[in-house]
Amino acid sequence: MSQARNRRIVLASRPTGAPVPDNFRLEEEPLPEPADGQFRLRNLYLSLDPYMRGRMSDAASYAAPNPLDDVMGGATVARVEASRNADFQDGALVLAFGGWQDYALSDGRGVMALDPELAHPSHALSLLGMPGFTAWHGLLKIGAPKAGETVVVAAATGAVGSVVGQIARIRGARAVGIAGGQDKCRFAMEELGFDACVDHRSPDFPAALEQATQEGIDVYFENVGGAVFDAVFPRLNDHARIPLCGLIANYNRTAEPSGPDRLAPVMAGLLVKRILVQGFIIADHYGPDHEEFLRDMTGWLREGRMTIREDIVDGLENAPEAFIGLLEGRNFGKLVIRINA
Repeated sequence: MSQARNRRIVLASRPTGAPVPDNFRLEEEPLPEPADGQFRLRNLYLSLDPYMRGRMSDAASYAAPNPLDDVMGGATVARVEASRNADFQDGALVLAFGGWQDYALSDGRGVMALDPELAHPSHALSLLGMPGFTAWHGLLKIGAPKAGETVVVAAATGAVGSVVGQIARIRGARAVGIAGGQDKCRFAMEELGFDACVDHRSPDFPAALEQATQEGIDVYFENVGGAVFDAVFPRLNDHARIPLCGLIANYNRTAEPSGPDRLAPVMAGLLVKRILVQGFIIADHYGPDHEEFLRDMTGWLREGRMTIREDIVDGLENAPEAFIGLLEGRNFGKLVIRINA
């Protein structure tokens, strides 16, 4: 890569159904030069997250669509260089929204300084970043698990689910994961400390989930939907809580599901069991909650009570294929693109 050029991946077209490589385009442009008050970011790590699929579409949502022919948005860990902003010195390590590119310009808005001695800078995109905050807020502020209760989370080895299970254990709850494949389930139990994990690809998945949740489910952290929700719903106890942060099983859907309308029985179940369902967008909760999260998470990390597995892919040019794999469940852990590190 020439240091005088900036590679960037732009949204070439909006996907119909699952994204394909042709929806992305790799471009090169001159290295961006900062104006007064700006600085250039040299992106080191790029976070790939399921929410990006929603921004590839132009349907109304909580976030504006990614413009066509514009760089794909995303959080990055970056180094400041060529600074013309007194608040950000050259060499500073920061968390920013640098996007799918080698370099970006910033005026400092939305940029957070990171500890220059951070042993694993990519952790700012996982345990100490948006996924960790999502898990912490959804589980503790909405799910509110009590000691001895059963917490279930799907995508249990992913960026959010892995943290949910570990926090549940710290709070004295029983953690049951749902993951795709025996290797992931083994990792959830042996490395993350889950009490049980069920393979959703197994032909006897509903029966296996019932066996793993014999006392029912008190908190279901919902980030998948689809057939996983279908299996979980009958297991929910009275007064169960469902923090809802994602429905990845539906992100590539192009038509309404076939079969009978199931809304009425689901609504009846929510009513009869007095179940709380609360959707949340983590961007709404930065502020005092985020400060509390950082205190908790840094303390747990220091005490050796948290584990994270990162699925690191080298090369910006590999981001589209890695993202497509993320939506298919091919990643194992928090998916990160190593760009310039």
